[in-house]
Amino acid sequence: MNKVLFFAHLRDEAGQESVEVEAAGKSIAELKQELASAYGIQKLDAVMAAVNEEFADDDDIIKEGDTVAFIPPVSGG
Repeated sequence: MNKVLFFAHLRDEAGQESVEVEAAGKSIAELKQELASAYGIQKLDAVMAAVNEEFADDDDIIKEGDTVAFIPPVSGG
């Protein structure tokens, strides 16, 4: 199993701060598509991903026990 963390507006869209899913062997891009469909999250393809607190690319493969976080872009002034 893998823990997936949602930050900022993603948490609101998903309706929870984190979920447990079976993501081992999937790419970050595949997990984004799966979660967007399952939780109705808009524009998940445009957010940053981190695996075990290290930024990850969409083609990185998730391993058993990894923690994946999705972090939307932040703007400020």
